[in-house]
Amino acid sequence: MLNDPLANALNTILHAQKVGKNECVLFPISSVMLRVLDIMNTHHYIGKVDVENPKAQASAKVALIGSLNKCAVIKPRFSVKKDNYEKFEKRYLPARGIGILVVSTSQGIMTHEEAKKKGLGGTLIAYAY
Repeated sequence: MLNDPLANALNTILHAQKVGKNECVLFPISSVMLRVLDIMNTHHYIGKVDVENPKAQASAKVALIGSLNKCAVIKPRFSVKKDNYEKFEKRYLPARGIGILVVSTSQGIMTHEEAKKKGLGGTLIAYAY
């Protein structure tokens, strides 16, 4: 039984990349997980994400491109105000301008940079660099 499918998926991606695999399969998947993977794909940490059998028991095949150093979920899910992203950037990312924090806001799931531009606070979900 899985307690946190997103954490399991990010660990699977990280470990598959560390052993040198070209792709990995994630099961089960959710819409939140797909949005996080889409953000990671947009920022070129992973390759293409193919969803197989989206109506029944869905799984996703993720292409690995070798540019991911670390990714994980943030537990506990900290609430962050629009002016306090710097504190969490220092805590989870290696340096300024390197990596992304994934934030759930009232306008959807986005990176911390997009949330800063829009002036939104939210809940931290994951990070990648």
